[in-house]
Amino acid sequence: MLEQDRLTSGQIGFLFAAILIGFWSNLWAVPLFDLDEGAFSQATSEMLASGQWLTTTLNGEPRYDKPILIYWAQALSVLLFGNTELGFRFPSALCATIWFFSVFRATFALTQSHNAAMLAAGAVAVSLMSSIIGHAAIADAMLNLWIALSMLDIYRHWQEPTRGRLLRVYLWMGLGFLTKGPIAVALPVIVSLAFYLIQRQPLRWLKAVFDPFGWLVFLATVAVWMVPLALTGQTDFFFHFLFDHNLTRYGSTLQGHGGKLWYYAAALPLIVMPFTALLPGAFARLRKPDPLDIYLLLWFGFVFAFFSFSGTQLPHYLLYGCTPLFVLFGRAWDRLPAKFWTLLPVLLFVLLLASLPWVLPLVPIDTNRPYEAGVVSLAASSFTLDYTILSGLVLVAILVLLFKKSIAAWQALLGSGLALAMLVWFGVIPVLAAAQQVPVQEAAQRAKEIGAPVVSYRTYLPTFSVYRGEVTPNRLPEPGELVFVKLDRIPDLQRELGATVTLIPEFKKGGVALLLRQGGER
Repeated sequence: MLEQDRLTSGQIGFLFAAILIGFWSNLWAVPLFDLDEGAFSQATSEMLASGQWLTTTLNGEPRYDKPILIYWAQALSVLLFGNTELGFRFPSALCATIWFFSVFRATFALTQSHNAAMLAAGAVAVSLMSSIIGHAAIADAMLNLWIALSMLDIYRHWQEPTRGRLLRVYLWMGLGFLTKGPIAVALPVIVSLAFYLIQRQPLRWLKAVFDPFGWLVFLATVAVWMVPLALTGQTDFFFHFLFDHNLTRYGSTLQGHGGKLWYYAAALPLIVMPFTALLPGAFARLRKPDPLDIYLLLWFGFVFAFFSFSGTQLPHYLLYGCTPLFVLFGRAWDRLPAKFWTLLPVLLFVLLLASLPWVLPLVPIDTNRPYEAGVVSLAASSFTLDYTILSGLVLVAILVLLFKKSIAAWQALLGSGLALAMLVWFGVIPVLAAAQQVPVQEAAQRAKEIGAPVVSYRTYLPTFSVYRGEVTPNRLPEPGELVFVKLDRIPDLQRELGATVTLIPEFKKGGVALLLRQGGER
């Protein structure tokens, strides 16, 4: 099918709609989520308060989880936009937007098809997990940008070797290392090695991977952080990060995020929703692959296998290998399954989301887990008529896209992705925030009003500190102090303090409470 040389106004309109809805919708109107958004945001706040720009702390304790680049980006954003949700989330939305345009540009360069580029970039914007990452005040949108840039440049360098393209690969790896560590180097090196071996060009790989100027670019990039660390004697921060939060994270379960070998096979259809129906076609390209197919599937396959064997598993880890899937989706824009089968997964998923106001109240609540019970109960009561109307409109939109014959399958899929994103960001996420995060935000506001010293007890919800604007130590409260606590921790708190200690409720909502300690000796 012939295409126009230039994008039409409708295509340009879709691209901007995909960016706005996929990454920027409700960015500033929904509270920060625990745990990760709260942890990154509070660490950034403490960096700004202390003036210590080389290492990070969380509630006064060293935070070794990630390198420094995302914190620098968030700190600069907060200085620009204030200590707000937009301030903390802006770097992620910006990186996700650049990721979107990078995939569009690369896919068009590889296929010479605007339709292919639109489908690939659209998948970046409105796939469920990539849209979530683009909204979240964490490091993953930034990391996915650097990984995508490095991996796409590696393939383009294989096609047309240039010094500039090769040096860019090393720059992207350096920036990725500063964002989240060794994965930004291991992924490009290992996948490119496998690809060059398959192409029977090991000497070309050796020449590229041992380029001295390339490693100078990498080292110069990393030195922006590492040299000041060394000069100030703070290299222990780097080694804690490298070993405790990379090697240990891979070899054992951290923070309860364990999984099974089948975890990512089960999660993948949801991660790429609404493009789930395109997965079989993408993997079927293994039958008669060209070099681009081989490279893209190696990229995905390495990420899938690597994290399937990891001791710590989270859904967004697989996103590091989803960019190649998105490009494969784009390559198949004119060979999708019949429109019914293409839209069936998203139709069923939207039906599930639309049924939540009626299904959630039927979920059995374990009274022995009062935090979870409080969140679920509050969520069930947070659905409004607006949610029902919005989910109904989204269903109607998908049905129109399904039955209107003049709309091709790939166009209908992109349209359904926009509709799903509208429901997620203006329907589902606000309800989830009202149940899980608004109580934490209101507890922080109440603590500020009371003005007494505040501690937390065995409760790791860092957004409380973000919205208080102060560090919250984790310990038992002294007389006259407030304690922020999950409901299921209150019996343990009372037991440790003793029966003579009185805890006066100052705030209780959802799964959390704010208690004032009076009297008694420890």
